[in-house]
Amino acid sequence: MQRVAHGDEAAMEELYDRFVGLVFKASRQVLTRAEAEDAVQETFVRLWQTADRFDPERAKLVTWVMLITRRHLIDRLRRKGARPEQLGFDSSNDALGPVGMPPVEPGGQHDVEVLRRRVAELPELQRVVIERTYMQGFTLREVSEQLGAPLGTVKSALSRGLAKLRDRLGPDNQIGNSDSPA
Repeated sequence: MQRVAHGDEAAMEELYDRFVGLVFKASRQVLTRAEAEDAVQETFVRLWQTADRFDPERAKLVTWVMLITRRHLIDRLRRKGARPEQLGFDSSNDALGPVGMPPVEPGGQHDVEVLRRRVAELPELQRVVIERTYMQGFTLREVSEQLGAPLGTVKSALSRGLAKLRDRLGPDNQIGNSDSPA
């Protein structure tokens, strides 16, 4: 990402080759094929434009790519005036995993089941915030309003829940582990 941030087109090609399938799969879960193709292109433009913001100390590259993808897809859905759940985006569509958690696509159904079990084990507020934010596409502000809880409380619950999930998955049990830089 440092090379991409410095305008290295070859690095951008590597990034694209490495993640295009994952970004397309996530896009297809909520968009038509043509819209998903556009979304992939727009996502990689965003990755190019925001490459300087990537911090490998805070997240893995795959997590960053999926965060940008998720944000872009939610923006597209909002522009269309649609809620993600109206388009079939539910808890079975796990490619848009939470920040700080790798997506579940690489290991298949087993990883999906492990992730769902770990989310279900969280305290109720943390579980609800993660499910509504990452599986239903609501913003933290919307979740705060839905729950009648202060925004800071919702943010803290999300942070604590994600930390617990990372701890429970452990370094040897990371779903979709992918560390090599582009």
